[in-house]
Amino acid sequence: MFEQPVPDERDMQKILAALASPVRREILSLIWDRDLPAGEIAAAFQVSAPTISQHLNVLRGAGLVTRASEGTFRRYRARRDVLRGLQGALRDSAKWTPADDLPERALANARTGGVVIASTEVDVDQPTAFRAFSEADVYARWLGVPVTIDDGRFACTMEFGTRVRGRYEVMCAPELIAFRWDFADDNVPVPGGEMTGYLRFHALAGEEAGHCRIEVQQLVDTAAQEEFMEVAWTMVLGRCRAGVVGATNPAVPVKSRRPRPKRRSA
Repeated sequence: MFEQPVPDERDMQKILAALASPVRREILSLIWDRDLPAGEIAAAFQVSAPTISQHLNVLRGAGLVTRASEGTFRRYRARRDVLRGLQGALRDSAKWTPADDLPERALANARTGGVVIASTEVDVDQPTAFRAFSEADVYARWLGVPVTIDDGRFACTMEFGTRVRGRYEVMCAPELIAFRWDFADDNVPVPGGEMTGYLRFHALAGEEAGHCRIEVQQLVDTAAQEEFMEVAWTMVLGRCRAGVVGATNPAVPVKSRRPRPKRRSA
């Protein structure tokens, strides 16, 4: 039976010092998912057996390996649980230091944007929820306005006059739709230009089996876009939650929404 871990196995200084040696990292790789005797471990390296023995003692002292005795043999195995917990232990430390000597960076451009995430849970399964956004007749029934989807291009005009159009770039039924879209409306604080979004459909389990969580990840560039998209997507997903069950049943009558003016907040 393998011995109990040494008392100071979670001493971070010992762990980091032990991992600083390339040889000790190679030893851990060698015994990651199997236990090996010290002689077999030493045979895999171009160093003496006493040197490998010293490395094993350091690893044991840091709590990174266990040792079991079988007669005159001592077998070693990596402690994967300690190594897997190392990332969490270092979560608050600085893990990345930007390099300032990379001339290649001048040959490319990069920008950082934000994302608005909205979600809701609907009382239909994952494939049905996917259909609610990929089949025009179902889409139109729960949205309440006519929707067209033709060769991946979609369009609709909301009851308050906003004209939405876009295209589905990637459709991985029943889990993901990646899309680019734009709209025409003089009453919104969002500049023109196509925007990118992702629709994800997560099948629920347990007591919620047969239901689905729909999540939108909408990329934004400005605070104005972020504020507008939070309102827009919670409205759309709210309509989906309220109407998707009836929308997927042709026998259930669904009323179209009457045209109305768009209200502007003071």
